[in-house]
Amino acid sequence: MAWTLTGLLLALVLLAYTAASTIKSWHRLRHIPGPPGVGYSKWWLLRNTLGGHLHLATKAACKEYGPLVRVGPNQVVTNDPDVLRRIWAVRSPYKKGPFYDAVRFNPERDNLISMRNDTLHAELRAKMAFGYGGKDNDNLEAVIDKEILVFVDLLERKYLSTATEYRPVDLARKVQYLTLDVISALAFSKRFGFMEKDDDLYSYIKMTEETLPAMMFMCLFPWLAKVLQSKICRRLLPSEHDPVGFGRFIAVAKQIVHDRLKSDQPKRRDMLGSFLAHGLTREEAEGETLLQIIAGSDTTATALRTTMLYLMSSPATYLRLTQEIRGAVVEGRISSAVVTDAEARELSYLQAVIKEGMRINPPVAGTMDVVVPEGGDTICGYPVPGGTEIGCSEFGAQQLASVFGPDADVFRPERWLEAEAAAKEGSQPDIDRLRQMNLTWGLIFKAGKWQCLGKEVALIELNKVFVELLRRYDFTLVNASKPWNSKNAGIFIQSDLFTKITRAEPL
Repeated sequence: MAWTLTGLLLALVLLAYTAASTIKSWHRLRHIPGPPGVGYSKWWLLRNTLGGHLHLATKAACKEYGPLVRVGPNQVVTNDPDVLRRIWAVRSPYKKGPFYDAVRFNPERDNLISMRNDTLHAELRAKMAFGYGGKDNDNLEAVIDKEILVFVDLLERKYLSTATEYRPVDLARKVQYLTLDVISALAFSKRFGFMEKDDDLYSYIKMTEETLPAMMFMCLFPWLAKVLQSKICRRLLPSEHDPVGFGRFIAVAKQIVHDRLKSDQPKRRDMLGSFLAHGLTREEAEGETLLQIIAGSDTTATALRTTMLYLMSSPATYLRLTQEIRGAVVEGRISSAVVTDAEARELSYLQAVIKEGMRINPPVAGTMDVVVPEGGDTICGYPVPGGTEIGCSEFGAQQLASVFGPDADVFRPERWLEAEAAAKEGSQPDIDRLRQMNLTWGLIFKAGKWQCLGKEVALIELNKVFVELLRRYDFTLVNASKPWNSKNAGIFIQSDLFTKITRAEPL
């Protein structure tokens, strides 16, 4: 009887403590609007994360409740570009939140993304900037050109349809083969060979797509990441001893760095050589090599896939772009082998298409929470206490009607040309509008102390790939009613973009 009473008392105490904690948590952000129930649990976040559409849910929430929305007991999100630039600024007192603990690929060491200490992050970033910027790689464009020609050869050999032969291709998968080979060639002068094999080597893509949703789950519950990264549970995580998947690429990254350090030219002029030349240790180089493979291939692949899908779904846009590219070829404004980045940047409609494709579907769509500094802040007119985690609704920011016009949800590259033409006439409101459009678009790559180092390399790759594909081929969706499968897990998992590719008709 005594034990029963003791157990009952303990249960009541635990229940009272839980209730008090829940009420206290709800109370501190009760003045910030949001979906029902978000102040009491993370169920809203969990449901939308597991469903693969958190990016759309936060966009809709901002549209319904305003630029600052409560989405969890201690979580808010914003779609306000000015707020995002301020909290991401170089001298901002905001710090990365526990969200980032789950993207630590090596349990014992942070990478550039997971590192939450601003001082250490700035030091590591400074060591890597030259490599990403191309300043230590004299052949950056030539390396990309070579990989694009390998991709063209793959399409020519296996996936070109004719009047008598139909060869549909999953363009989503093949494009990722291209970006994986490009980043490996740029990063350490040793391409993986996805395109030659025309296969998912080591089941890397398959296993990564299975791992990413679990990683997003742990971003919601950072304590779980700490548990799994502990020495007791570490064996449950991908390991360098795995024969396939993500773990296999951990081993590949270590082997690449090991071989380079043993070579007679460890600091050759590629990204890895630049990192080593600027002071990265062996362990740091291993971690950043793995990060390059993941972040450098998936995000660029998403930009290519999404823009190609929207082009194929927008006949007028597709026609205008192909006419610009093929007209430039006829006029001799494009190199005969592979277009240069400088030549591509002169194609105004191409630049508008690239911007619009990334705006309508930003490649990175996690909330990427940062922490409000001690003492709190005022955000979008609301007092927000210190310690609150504030995330980004990237889709919400990129589709703001106040910035991009009333049809901001529509893929329409002309909006960029119209804004540029209006700004050239010298009207200050038009100049300000174009500036705000460009500043907001730039948030796709984050900003300030967390801006993506690979931005310029990615844009060079996009410039070249679109020109080289559309100067040679025409692309048609196989199934317009269900063009692909796309799911958000921080970055996008996209597949089954089945496409018919035919040789381009001459102008």
